[in-house]
Amino acid sequence: MLDDALVAESRTNDVGLAARLMCALTDPDFVPEERDRHPDLSQVSDEELGSLLVAAYRVDASAPRTMAMARFAVERASEGRRPRYTPDACRRMFEVLVEWHEEHGWADLTRGLDALEHCTGQLPDVSEPARTLVGLCLEKDRARQPYALLAVAGLADEGTLRAAVRRLSRDVGPVVADEIAVIAGLSPAEQTLSSETDRGHRFVPPLAHARRRSADNPGYVAFARRALEAAADRTDAIRAGEIPYRADKAFTDREITTLGQALRVALQRDEPWLPELFERLLPGIALAPTTARTLPSQALLYEVVRAAQDFPTPELVSSIRTVRRTVRHAGVPKQLDKMLKKVDAALAERTEVALRLPRLDFETAPVSGSAAGSLLRRAVGDYRAVVTVTDTATLTWEKDGRLLRSVPVPVRRDHTAQVKELRDLVKRVNAQLVTLVRALEGGFTVDAVHPYGWWRTELAGHPLARTLVRRLIWEIEVAPGEWRAVLPGTDEDLPDAPDDASVRLWHPIRSAPDAVRAWRDLLLERRIQQPFKQAFREIYLLTPAEERTRVHSHRFAAHLVHYRTMFALFRARGWKSDLLGPWDGGDGDEAERTLAAGEWRVRFFHTWADGAHGDELASTDQVRFDRWVQDAWQEAPLADVPPLVFSEAMRDVDLFVGVSSIAADPDWTAGGPHRTYWERASFAELTESAKARRDALERIVPRLKIAARCTLDGRFLTVRGDLRTYKIHLGSANILMEPDDSYLCVVAARRPGDGKVFLPFEDDRLSLILSKAFLLAADSTITDESILVQIERGA
Repeated sequence: MLDDALVAESRTNDVGLAARLMCALTDPDFVPEERDRHPDLSQVSDEELGSLLVAAYRVDASAPRTMAMARFAVERASEGRRPRYTPDACRRMFEVLVEWHEEHGWADLTRGLDALEHCTGQLPDVSEPARTLVGLCLEKDRARQPYALLAVAGLADEGTLRAAVRRLSRDVGPVVADEIAVIAGLSPAEQTLSSETDRGHRFVPPLAHARRRSADNPGYVAFARRALEAAADRTDAIRAGEIPYRADKAFTDREITTLGQALRVALQRDEPWLPELFERLLPGIALAPTTARTLPSQALLYEVVRAAQDFPTPELVSSIRTVRRTVRHAGVPKQLDKMLKKVDAALAERTEVALRLPRLDFETAPVSGSAAGSLLRRAVGDYRAVVTVTDTATLTWEKDGRLLRSVPVPVRRDHTAQVKELRDLVKRVNAQLVTLVRALEGGFTVDAVHPYGWWRTELAGHPLARTLVRRLIWEIEVAPGEWRAVLPGTDEDLPDAPDDASVRLWHPIRSAPDAVRAWRDLLLERRIQQPFKQAFREIYLLTPAEERTRVHSHRFAAHLVHYRTMFALFRARGWKSDLLGPWDGGDGDEAERTLAAGEWRVRFFHTWADGAHGDELASTDQVRFDRWVQDAWQEAPLADVPPLVFSEAMRDVDLFVGVSSIAADPDWTAGGPHRTYWERASFAELTESAKARRDALERIVPRLKIAARCTLDGRFLTVRGDLRTYKIHLGSANILMEPDDSYLCVVAARRPGDGKVFLPFEDDRLSLILSKAFLLAADSTITDESILVQIERGA
């Protein structure tokens, strides 16, 4: 059954395997050898794999089991490889596509185009099957792959291409018709590349390399701007009443898909005209021209956010956040919040644009001449508007240096437009501050480096960034290979260095333990709370056990977690994962996140577990890493992962397990194996996050008014009350009572020291531990009967 040409061209040592698979793919009565049931095709040449794929495509779901197994083996082997096709295999692929379309009513046209793109010799004449394919496709009500259809039509003749253009341009609107004309005018090779942006629906993003190729095409780039400006013109017309308003009908499905592709191209190129376009387009698609709670195009708004997940810019992220605050539809803000978590993670990986901030037409000055923040002042009539920027932005008014309680009546009456502009500015600034924090923290995994001159003026000196940047520790390369760490609270803290010197965020994994301790002490001494955990950041180094397992880590395996809590954390940290549940395919998944600007990927395996008392539980498993090599992911040994990338990835997994584990649930009452796990994990050895919490407590506890009653002892904060002595676990925050280590359930408590205890970073578990410590140190004043009964039972 194997073609003579295939055998002659074989460059592998296993021609027999390829021959047997070809027989299995073409002969329903073929009986495979036992070794062919799970064949290793790694030694089959790319040319042989191409011929096998042609044969495999003839096999459908109703084929005999032997043929189906062979097809599965061939398709699995092609993943991550680049099959090549002889000219004869290319011709046969197009013939197979015609046969498939005639039998099933559709065919994947990109298979034929891919075969031609990877042809090993002179391209064969496929004009006849291409003409037949186009004719079959045009008979259908809807073309599934319009870009691929144009490319195939171009392989036939000019008349076929014109017919395809006419058919695809019918009833699709001017935006889509313009795109069809642009693609039809490309060269055959460019049309083939464009076909890779075909999508079954807009929820599946086009391939990354296809987007890059579109962004390099001048014709498509010009179209992208025309399309997006036409979309903004349409929303302007809807607001002006020139086009009747219909909820979510401003654009058709095809237009939304086309506009999404156009936006991705423009975002990838970081076109300078985009920010002005966002100011028109996003309010236009998110706010009805009436008081209705509907949107002109909810679908396009979500497509814009999906495009931002692929190629975010700070201007687009800020515009989305601004719209999120003004949209009237009750469910849209919640959905935008979920989607923005992925956008934030993606923006942090795009360091070349992530830290860009706008110019402001204000008089600016620092608050108290320190890192506390900035004051932005602008005259409005006889008054001055003052925007104070700290962790957030607030708008106040003053006259002759005197602070006013509200907007002055003359300003409200005579300067309505300026008041609205200032209020909108505050919303945008708050959105930009959130975006900046996410981008700065995410820059850890790409080890982002900036020129010192730019950093000093555009970040440390920028009125919006000042309050964030000057509470973080930075490293400046003052001499080749010599980095100096600084906390730039004031300009005097900045060293002299050339403008082209390198600056990067300080990370504890690059510092000696003594230096880390010194920075932590300094933050407590100055009462500086960092925008995100930096000085107290956990670090994760490769363990001997992980060196032995080589390609996977069991460090966070075998934990029982509240699944919905963990799934929400996946979204919050920019991880991708399918939802698990009691349905087909819902028994397990790999949550994944790309790091280091797409060079590395981490995967966290987890499985669905039986619920208990209505809870949805999951069990955790391995962590693995992949590296992007030659347009494909390849699994990598843990020792090859850059230490900073490994540490940041494992920090996320620690967060997922630490927060969602049932061991951190003080009210857990289920029995059986779930209870056994709870008892074991509730008071287990400390993880890295718990060790960082202990380090913070070593500095905080001596400053407390209850310091004399508190002792740090291994895994516990021991608190001496009047009635009993208590041990609070630093990982779970669960409590044991001496002398018999009986368990004390305290579900809620007041804030630590009535909220007066300074914490160097935000940490809910740290706050909970301190609140319990204050409560138990004064146990004789407790009035909650449920707590008292437990205390008195063994006292």
